Amino acid sequence: MPLWLSGIVAFALAYMLAPHMRKLALRYRFVDLPNERKIHRDPLPLLGGAAIFAGVLGACLAGAFWRDWLKTPYIGVMIGAAMLFVIGLLDDYYKTRGKDFSVGIRFVVQILAALMVPLFGGAIQGFTSPFGGHHFVAIPPYLSLFLTLLWIVGVTNVFNFLDGVDGLAAGIAAISATTLFFVALIKGDSASAWFAIAVTGAAVGFLRHNFYPARIIMGDAGSTVLGYLLASIASVGAFKSATVVSIGVPILALGVPIFDAVRVVFLRARAGRPVYKPDQNHVHHWLLRLGLTQVQTVTVVYLISACFSLVSMLVLLLNRG
Repeated sequence: MPLWLSGIVAFALAYMLAPHMRKLALRYRFVDLPNERKIHRDPLPLLGGAAIFAGVLGACLAGAFWRDWLKTPYIGVMIGAAMLFVIGLLDDYYKTRGKDFSVGIRFVVQILAALMVPLFGGAIQGFTSPFGGHHFVAIPPYLSLFLTLLWIVGVTNVFNFLDGVDGLAAGIAAISATTLFFVALIKGDSASAWFAIAVTGAAVGFLRHNFYPARIIMGDAGSTVLGYLLASIASVGAFKSATVVSIGVPILALGVPIFDAVRVVFLRARAGRPVYKPDQNHVHHWLLRLGLTQVQTVTVVYLISACFSLVSMLVLLLNRG
């Protein structure tokens, strides 16, 4: 079964399900309420994450008939994604009622979801040293576990930070996942390529309904799952056994959400505010304050993300050479 069919299945499911999720959300008042921090001024349906998750899950189930991915770490990845999807829906439900869900519970579930990746063999194992005969340097198990959890939980949260403008998170996810798809192809990792292109398809399918003016948004159930999937694919594929130089490839592929989040967390910490409390210090807020429209803002951030991705591919190709 050609790898690109994974993206087609994911795209079709996300594209077709998003309007139905919108109707369902409106019927049961599952909508994101406006406040002083958010850009939109009208309630927006919050069940977009269900369309995204269904798209990726459908592609994975379809692939199980042709590819033996159930024997790879991706069975753990999908278990973790399901956990985050459920807790994300619960968090979104609290938002629809004007309440805040427990940050502690969300963080614990994120750690448990991240644990699914090393539990099924997807931990960051080590790197190939460019010195002394290019021998493999194994990371001690406890350090491997810590780095894997730190990476996955970190990217899950920074991607959630990015979801603030119509079409931004879905577009960046598509660009990053496409980059990881090509990284997996170069490395000969068909399982990671299958999952990466599934994320691309689901994100693009949803983006058709999420681009400005958005008719539905993904909510935490979508943004955290996308961040988790991207981080997990990088951990299983690009990070699992890399050279010192190519360690930067997945970091660059996810450069926009990572560097934006680092900057925002620094600003919040310096101001004495909780780092997990949302504000309007992200790059898209800054661009909007400069006078750019939402479409212009998203386009600029897309271009920055594409540049990061191109650099990451160049680093990988030069390193292989």
